[in-house]
Amino acid sequence: MEKPEHSNSYSHILKYTGLYGGIQGVNILIGLIRNKLVAMLLGPEGMGLISLFNTSIRLVSDSTNFGISMSGVKEISEAYGRGDAAKVSQSIAVVRYWCLLTALLGMVVCVVMSPLLNRWTFDWGDHTLHFVLLSPIVALGAVSGGELAILKGTRQLRSLAVVSVYNVLINLIISVPLFYYWRETAIVPSMILLALTQLLTVLVYSHRHYPLRLSWDRALFGEGLCMVRLGMAFVLAGIMVSSAEFVIRSYLNTAGGLDVVGFYNVGYLMTLAYAGMVLSSLETDYFPRLSAVSETGPHLNDTVNRQIEVTLLSMAVLLPVFMISLPILLPLLYSKAFLPVVGMMKLTLLAMYVRAIMVPIEYLSLSRGDSLSYLFLEAVYAVVLVVSVLLGYRFWGLLGTGAAIIVTGIVGLAVDLVYMYYRYSYVLSAQVRRYAMVQIALGVLVYFVSVVTDGWIYWTAGLLLSALSALLSLRILRTKTHLWNSITRKICGKLHQK
Repeated sequence: MEKPEHSNSYSHILKYTGLYGGIQGVNILIGLIRNKLVAMLLGPEGMGLISLFNTSIRLVSDSTNFGISMSGVKEISEAYGRGDAAKVSQSIAVVRYWCLLTALLGMVVCVVMSPLLNRWTFDWGDHTLHFVLLSPIVALGAVSGGELAILKGTRQLRSLAVVSVYNVLINLIISVPLFYYWRETAIVPSMILLALTQLLTVLVYSHRHYPLRLSWDRALFGEGLCMVRLGMAFVLAGIMVSSAEFVIRSYLNTAGGLDVVGFYNVGYLMTLAYAGMVLSSLETDYFPRLSAVSETGPHLNDTVNRQIEVTLLSMAVLLPVFMISLPILLPLLYSKAFLPVVGMMKLTLLAMYVRAIMVPIEYLSLSRGDSLSYLFLEAVYAVVLVVSVLLGYRFWGLLGTGAAIIVTGIVGLAVDLVYMYYRYSYVLSAQVRRYAMVQIALGVLVYFVSVVTDGWIYWTAGLLLSALSALLSLRILRTKTHLWNSITRKICGKLHQK
């Protein structure tokens, strides 16, 4: 077991950011290939339809799963950390029992709510039957979430990595042939098949470590109530975020059409893809470390600020060059039909600098078990996101939605900083402020170069600024982590052995 000082070192943070980021990068690469093929087959309208279905199903799922997939991780992990095998087995039985209950509940709710989901989501046609047919996805997702919680709680990181890669590959193998032959008609069947195969993949690995033994013992119901109470904070937060996304996409569908929903979805998700590579380590590594800090004050501040530094600097390595390369990357990864979303994406990429600072701070309330604070901050974010995106699109179209995401990030960060200061005495360090000022300034310069210049000036100035941003980040990370010396020693050692 690592010592606290070591686990809070820059080298440790960068190591696990790179490890989980690499896994996420493989998933993103496979996902981009799949998205490219699907975008060519279905176009913006088809992508928009998939987005609307996924958002609706996620709303139902988040409203009915009782947060078991999150609270179950904590319950199992505590028993696993103590080495209490009997308690681990009992906790796993409780998680599986409650996931089956929530699976049945979610499927029934989706069927009952299908007419309302159709009315709220679409202003054309009758898609009630589609939502009825999609209801098993809610059930399959609830069970998958429970099995993933078992793997996370027992720290089966290798299995989690393999499962994630397999699921993305399965998504590619199943969806592309279906869309090739049946186009939009295959959307609902492909979503059901993907949910089923993903569950089977997770079950293979969870069953390997903890054989599947289902029990309907009524005592498990009472034992799981504590888990449900803890998970309700995640449920309510998930409902708010899912509802926000649901409202936004429904509004864009009504005000602009399915193609606008497709543009918005691609623009938003593609910019989150790189950010997700860097942020993927927060739940698996940073959150447990932060939870282990019992007191507020310098130690807590240091843990958060070091994570922000590594997250911000890592993200700044590629964000500028990503922005400059969008006119080439977007047609390459999707198709030329998606070029209207480039302006929105450039603004959304600027918002990722703010996100790199905001997300590690938001884990503070979760690590303290402060569900009310977590709900309050999520509610503020959801309300600001909906209002700003709706107003942004109304007055400036897709470009306005990009500006709205920046506004949401700035307001969210300001609220987080004020609230966390009074709640936990947290303050941004001088180093974080300095790094943020420099990197955000470079990002803004790259943005202006990308919108006011073209030709050789566009590429020369943009790439030079991008290189400056990357070199500054890498130099600071190298100085703080000493990771370069470790890599050099390992390489020299292997060469010496040969």
